[in-house]
Formats: sequence, structure tokens, C-alpha cells
Amino acid sequence: MVQEKGLDRPTPLQSTGISEKAVAERFSKAAPRYDKLAAIQHTIAQHGLHNLPAQLVGNALDIGCGTGVHTQSLNARGLHAVGVDIAQGMLSLAGTNYPHLTFKLGSAQALPIASNSIDVAFSSMALQWANCLNSVAEEVHRVLNHDAIAELAIMVSGSFEELTHARKLAQLPTAMTPLPTADAWNRAFRGAGLAVKRVITRDYVDSHSDIMSLLRSVKGVGAGETGKQQKVLSRQDIKKLSMAYHNIHGEVGRLPLTYRVCHFRLEKNA
Repeated sequence: MVQEKGLDRPTPLQSTGISEKAVAERFSKAAPRYDKLAAIQHTIAQHGLHNLPAQLVGNALDIGCGTGVHTQSLNARGLHAVGVDIAQGMLSLAGTNYPHLTFKLGSAQALPIASNSIDVAFSSMALQWANCLNSVAEEVHRVLNHDAIAELAIMVSGSFEELTHARKLAQLPTAMTPLPTADAWNRAFRGAGLAVKRVITRDYVDSHSDIMSLLRSVKGVGAGETGKQQKVLSRQDIKKLSMAYHNIHGEVGRLPLTYRVCHFRLEKNA
């Protein structure tokens, strides 16, 4: 599903309630197995990279670079690419995999990058874990050169609806802090002075053979529970969740899980 979004006037935004420290710990733990499990994340990033102009020059920044795969893709296209991530475990692996590239520990809300130094900013499936949209937008604006661009793929509200619905039917507590909407990101970017040139909202649907495979696909890449004080699911809980999931969404041998992603193209014109 692809649809163009309208642009609303900016208004103040609240914190998402997500803990960056907890996110960093989860992704550090997930680093050794991330690339093997992150098939749909890789697909989303490839769409983001494909959305970039064919001809690119200058300095690039990969925000939430993870294991460095896409930092290397930017470098291979002739850019001088630097990766930033909040998870030290990811950065350690990135440095090992791509020793010729530069990787820095840092948050999207306080980028360790000089102002007006970046020609192309890229991010895929990372910014949804920030806890203040305004800070992210202001930092992207700060580091971009005049007339520079940003191509950002961000998971938004509407993701994981199948799992949320199944947990509710199974009478299990909500596990995810609600993600910001596309309009909330629009307001943040425009409020920071960035021109939002294009927004494409697309549903990417992953498919799993059983409930345990589905749950591992989320937890295994670091995108696990973000709600507070979540209990570990018992065998009975998992059985109830599996039955609920199959009753609502399941086909034989297939359980869907949707990632709703906004592909933003931004420009800094002043």
C-alpha cells in the first residue's frame, strides 16, 4: 500500500515515552544475529536507498547505522559515509565488518556530527525509537548543509496491528509503546525548518509459520517490548496468543506481521 500524505501545520510534540537506554541495550544484545534475522528491515532499507537520487556527492550520514551494511552502501555510491548508532554492540560489529569506514556512538537527538557538514542524511528503521521527535528533526536540520537532502524510513503508528489485536483478544497486556504517526513526524520536520518534499507510506508484511517464529523475529532484531514492566509470556500465554492470532489473521502455515513505514524526503533550504 502506497499513499501520499498531506502536510499539516507544525504543532508542539510530546515525548514518545520510549527509553533510548533500553533500546540501546536491546539492540546491542541483538547485534550478533541481527543481519541474519533482519530480512524485512533490509528490504525496507533497500527501498530507502533506491529512493535517493542516482547522482550523489559529498558527505553522508547513516543515522542508526546498526551493523554498517547501509553505511557501506552509501560509501559504495561515492559518498564519504559516517555511521552513528546508540548501540555499542552494533558499532563494534560495524567497525569489524567495515574497518575502512567511520562509526560513532551517539543518539539521533544529539548527533556527534558538526553543523552544516552533511550533504546526504539517511536512516532506515531507527528513528522510531527516539523519545523526542522535535529533537530528531532539529538535529537533522542542524547537521545538513544548505540544499542538502535527507531520506528517512521510519516505522509509524499502525505497525504490528495484528500482534496488538491478538494480544488484546488473548487478554494479554499491550507490549509496545504506541509509535508516533506520520503526521506527527511531518509536524516535527516542518517545525524544525525542513522542507518535506515527499512522503510515501507503505505497509511491508512479513510472514511466519508459527507464533514463536513471529515473536523471535521481533525480539531477535532488538525491536521487542517497549512497554513498562512487561512480564515474560508463559507457555499458556503463548498458546492463547497463538490461538488468537490464528483466529484473526492466520492462514495455514502463515501468520502476517505488518511494518508500516513512512519514507520521508526532506530538504534543507535555509
